[in-house]
Amino acid sequence: MRNQLWALFLTFLKVNLLTSSGPASAGLLYTEVVGKLLTREEFIEAVGYSSVLPGSDALQLAMFVGYRVGGVAGALIACLGAVLPPTVIMLVVAAILTRLRGEAWISSFVKGLAPALAALLLITVYQLISESHGQFWPPVALGVISLLALTLFKVPPTIVLLAAGVVGIVWFR
Repeated sequence: MRNQLWALFLTFLKVNLLTSSGPASAGLLYTEVVGKLLTREEFIEAVGYSSVLPGSDALQLAMFVGYRVGGVAGALIACLGAVLPPTVIMLVVAAILTRLRGEAWISSFVKGLAPALAALLLITVYQLISESHGQFWPPVALGVISLLALTLFKVPPTIVLLAAGVVGIVWFR
């Protein structure tokens, strides 16, 4: 059991050091756990559950796989392996930025990030719409309604997401 927990920790440490969250991490995780710690069907079930529940897919996937392999201890160990790399990286970046806070180029760097982040979000929207299988207007309409709810009516994001999910169940059957 101890070897399995160690393998679980190292697997999630490796996956979260080598990939960003999302499809890339799921692909690497698939090659690392299927046949060794989980069956293909169990992995697909884990990805399905982690995609449906609110929160970080990567952490939910880690906890699901960890629990499947080693119960509560496995879930905690896998979660630690998944959280440790980004936490350490963020602490290092925060320490560096705090030290360089007064530098003029840091402010310019942060201002330069905003358009790049906007572009990434637009790419995500484009991918979601292009994956709608020929149903262009329903996702666009749902996005516009969500945007209006968030900006004009100040509806909390959690409520908007839950409502959009319920609408999605009905609308996209």
